[in-house]
Amino acid sequence: MGGRREVAAPFVASGPCGVAIRARLKTLTPEDEKVLTLVGAHLGSLASKDLKARCTDGLEHSARTWATRKRELTAASSSRWAGSITKATHDQWALVRRGQSAYVQSLEASIGTLQRRLSLPIGERGTRHSPGGYRSAHEWFHKTRRLHALEDRLVSVGADREAGVVRVSRGGKRLLNTRHNLGKAGLTEAKWRERWEAERWFLQADGESGKRFGNETIRVTPEGEVSIKLPSPLAEHANAGHGRYVLAAKVRFPHRGTEWADRVAANRAVAYRIHYDVQRGRWYLTASWTFPVAKPIPLDAALADGVIGVDANADHLAAWRLDTHGNPIGHPRRFFYDLSGSAAHRDAHVRHALSRLLNWAKTCGVKAIAVEDLDFAAEKTREKHGRRKRFRQLISGMPTGRLRARLTSMADSTGITIIAVDPAYTSKWGAQHWQKPLTTKNRKTTRHDAASIAIGRRAQGHPIRRRTAPPPAHQSDVQGHRTVQAGVEAPVREGTRPRVPGPRTRCVPPDTERTRATRTPKTVRDVRSDQVWVQGSLLFTHEER
Repeated sequence: MGGRREVAAPFVASGPCGVAIRARLKTLTPEDEKVLTLVGAHLGSLASKDLKARCTDGLEHSARTWATRKRELTAASSSRWAGSITKATHDQWALVRRGQSAYVQSLEASIGTLQRRLSLPIGERGTRHSPGGYRSAHEWFHKTRRLHALEDRLVSVGADREAGVVRVSRGGKRLLNTRHNLGKAGLTEAKWRERWEAERWFLQADGESGKRFGNETIRVTPEGEVSIKLPSPLAEHANAGHGRYVLAAKVRFPHRGTEWADRVAANRAVAYRIHYDVQRGRWYLTASWTFPVAKPIPLDAALADGVIGVDANADHLAAWRLDTHGNPIGHPRRFFYDLSGSAAHRDAHVRHALSRLLNWAKTCGVKAIAVEDLDFAAEKTREKHGRRKRFRQLISGMPTGRLRARLTSMADSTGITIIAVDPAYTSKWGAQHWQKPLTTKNRKTTRHDAASIAIGRRAQGHPIRRRTAPPPAHQSDVQGHRTVQAGVEAPVREGTRPRVPGPRTRCVPPDTERTRATRTPKTVRDVRSDQVWVQGSLLFTHEER
């Protein structure tokens, strides 16, 4: 027990604080696409200039400089467009700062691991929780060079962090670097330029509560009519009053459309974003809004109908339903997904697997799903696992935090509660106590299935092991109930074995009437005499033939 860490208590995961829905803008006319392109390109250039000004201010930013930037943008667009641009700029700058802090912490962790391993003798074996020394002098030498490189990088990044210097590219760093590898990406320069410009467009507006339909800049009526407030330099393209342009396409939200319509009818704030997908050649409209986070229900109330334990793996979710006493019910379920390919492909597979999991939970009548509170941020570094590249790729590809966030968001509308548990020893103890007993000739229980039981039992507050130690006096129930599978009040708990009529043998049916001295005899003929011996259940009788 000395090397084991303390297991944290399970808790109910917080629900979502906002929602975003998307619909396609169909039947756009060429004039509509032209206006959208002009507005997006014009506002995108303003957003790029504002981001540059914000990065130049660094830590010297203040409300006065913010007001100055917004005033300059208002002259080239409108006050509401200027407010949306400056807010998006601040959000992007803050995101880069958080990423910079995370990178500094990652560098510090890597440097600490390198220093520790370099201080150990060459060839020293590691422990279960920490790696040992390097295997050869050659590897030790190259790791010293990497240590110096990381230290220099930490000094540079730390200086930028202290000075408030950030490096950000509107349009995305990945797409920017693709410009130097067009052949490998299968793009021409013209195609890449089209995607690059589309990603740098700006067509998003924040909602305003109390205004008509919740947004004055990009307005969508309950009937689906979309209109845009044009910037002042593009006012000649307006086809409606007050410098607005009304699109010919009508929009309809299949998902959460009723909820969106209620907010629009009540003039509650709704933010919109218009985006052009170059690869598909389609325009999309995204609506989003926030709401107060609902107070989570108590843990006991969520577990009143049992729980489904879920073990997340690299290619599937292993799930098993448990009753209120921690007993597995039925057969294990596995929900597979494929994490290869693009981010959209991976996200679609994860959403499909979670949808199947939630539908199964609703069919079972269970109101709680238990998942591990996993975080592999400190476990996937090359400094800890060395040459185990495949293992690092495995744990890096597992959708841990994103899966729980996605599951929590999807479960919010179904009334199912998500419970996060400590992941310590769930796979090890689950396989030790549950894998072999639940394996039959027709069902092979995997280590992941056993881990799902351990996760569910930990959420319920039960020990993972199946039984407590037997009584010290003798193996009977004189000192109380020995199992932890059910409470004393459960009517079907394990107790005194019921009386079954008939002998306890497999050769005779259990419902056969049992007598003291006579039953269906087993006769054995003595070859040395004409006597027949009849053996009863409790005594012997001697009869003459």
